[in-house]
Amino acid sequence: MASTVTSESARTPVSSRPGYGQLLRTRGVWAFLLPGFAARQPFAMLTISIVLLVQHTTGSYGTAGAVAAATGVSMALFAPLTGRLADRHGQRAVLLPGVVVHSLAGLSLTALALTDAPLWALFAAAVPTGASVPQVGPMVRARWGVKLQGSPLMTTAAAFESVTDELTFVFGPLLATALCTAVDPAAGLLTEAALTLVGGLLFAAQRGSQPSVGVGGHARVKHASALSVPGVRVLIVAFLGIGAVFGGMQVSLAAFSESIGEPGLNGVLYGTFAAGNMLSGIVCGAIAWKVAPRRRLVIGYAALALAASGLWAAQSVVVLAGAGLLVGMCIAPALITGYTLVDGLVPAGARTEAFTWLTGAVALGQAAAVTIAGQLEDRLWDGAGFLVPMGGTLLALATLVALRSRLVPPVVNRTVARGVGHRVPVTVD
Repeated sequence: MASTVTSESARTPVSSRPGYGQLLRTRGVWAFLLPGFAARQPFAMLTISIVLLVQHTTGSYGTAGAVAAATGVSMALFAPLTGRLADRHGQRAVLLPGVVVHSLAGLSLTALALTDAPLWALFAAAVPTGASVPQVGPMVRARWGVKLQGSPLMTTAAAFESVTDELTFVFGPLLATALCTAVDPAAGLLTEAALTLVGGLLFAAQRGSQPSVGVGGHARVKHASALSVPGVRVLIVAFLGIGAVFGGMQVSLAAFSESIGEPGLNGVLYGTFAAGNMLSGIVCGAIAWKVAPRRRLVIGYAALALAASGLWAAQSVVVLAGAGLLVGMCIAPALITGYTLVDGLVPAGARTEAFTWLTGAVALGQAAAVTIAGQLEDRLWDGAGFLVPMGGTLLALATLVALRSRLVPPVVNRTVARGVGHRVPVTVD
């Protein structure tokens, strides 16, 4: 029998060992990759810019962490709504007003912090700043799904996106820290607002690659929430733990650098942590995995929890840099596998929303970790904030192990062996 397939993946031959070169030769991807990278670069600058600015104006890491946490919580709560609206009405319709609101809110937060406004006013500005964070990463992942249509290259694409995310987390904190310490405490947040506006508008201009809405397979599932999928709820818990690592590391590394009189080391230490994540992501995407994704996630997450459990004991810059590098290397496999599982668990018409739930979970975990770590650093010993990544990952690992059976994709009827149940059936001659 010969099957007629009109998807992009059918037109692009797939080798038994798909790699980055083949992925990046997919027709039309550079049109959204480059502006997508520019648009999400500011996201890695936001939390650390708020922490450094508010700590400078108030003198308290606890207060700085609480304001940054308000931003993270609001982002986590509104991100899934943004994803659902993008699935229903198109990414451009959501991005255009979003980047404008975010930039204005960031400017307002900066002005309030510099004028010694009361804490409630900082919280009032932090909420819209977080709620309007453009969800560019999930939108790029959804565009990959349109281009690849279930191809084996999807795992490579998930790895590539993780590497791209971590590349932003290498340069973002370094840039924000350099601006806040060498130029002005407000320079980081001001730059973040400007880059968000410019990058977001450039990405929104790429209409041809955005997922279609209200047609074909999307019409059948456009009202279904990704949160109704049990496996997504399990992944949310896992990503909360990953967010606890990010948030705990940001505050604790900043406090450690301050305690030794070298605040500029904060960006270097966090960049080392992010570099480990990026490098392991590159390797993870280059491997032709034979182990099932669910098992990979459990194993990778156990390694992450073990590595994070040793951070609190690091007492020197060299040891802390090495420990941070190891933790970073353990994050990418868990992130990549989690995003890969979404492709099999979630219908195509709800996939952007699913990605934003995971991104929001990272932000929520990060927000909680920033708050708790800030309080621990203020009230206990230097380095007490490193207990947060340990606790967050251990709790998430226990949940993941207990509920791992929910990460198995549903068994559905397929028209042909290589079809995917939630997609439009393939014509067979």
